[in-house]
Amino acid sequence: MTIEHASELEGLQRAGALVASTLAAMRAAAVPGVRTRDLDVLGAGMMREAGARSAPQLTYGFPGATCISVNAIVAHGIPDDTALRDGDLVNIDVSAELDGYFADTGASFVVGESSARQRRLLDATREARDAAIAQLRAGDLINGIGRTVETIATRRGLRVIRNLQSHGVGRALHEAPGSIPGHYDGRDTRRLHDGMVITVEPFLATHCSRADEADDGWSLYCRRGFGAQFEHTVVVTSGTPIVVT
Repeated sequence: MTIEHASELEGLQRAGALVASTLAAMRAAAVPGVRTRDLDVLGAGMMREAGARSAPQLTYGFPGATCISVNAIVAHGIPDDTALRDGDLVNIDVSAELDGYFADTGASFVVGESSARQRRLLDATREARDAAIAQLRAGDLINGIGRTVETIATRRGLRVIRNLQSHGVGRALHEAPGSIPGHYDGRDTRRLHDGMVITVEPFLATHCSRADEADDGWSLYCRRGFGAQFEHTVVVTSGTPIVVT
């Protein structure tokens, strides 16, 4: 989507505020003993109360209102009867459609006490997201996102999960300019433009560079180690980008 009118930005910001508040509420409720299904019910209720619809359900028929991934599963985890335990690494990804606008956000965190290795991964992934967003400017190459993310991952001794990527968003969950790699691709000559709406969502991992599909047909997991993701929906401008989530 390309923002052309103030009303479009306002609509996107309303959707962004909803998914951000839903993510915050689900994260606060993620304590030892809580089932991931219960967290999903909480998120679904908040969307329904706001008059919104789950984007993965609407777009793909996903078997949950949100994606909740635990430990080795790094993306597209299906909410189920799994009870969270102290030390679990969790990712919650919330995306919704509200009044025709789609916004997408996500965050990884540890339930209870985290290890030094988990904190290193989380800190680096959050840093990669924030640094990639800070350098967004209309006219610049899209591959600058991957360059920034990959530079931080390498400096921190981590890997980029290369088949999990950022994307265009706004009037649909996934739209132009298509997938945006979290690693540097010098062949990608696409450029950012004023008003372009994208997600910035680096996936970093301790050992894996590719996530494999689980037998459930949805969940993606690392064969070794674990991964993390932090995500915002962002509007590109000629100056400071606008984070709507």
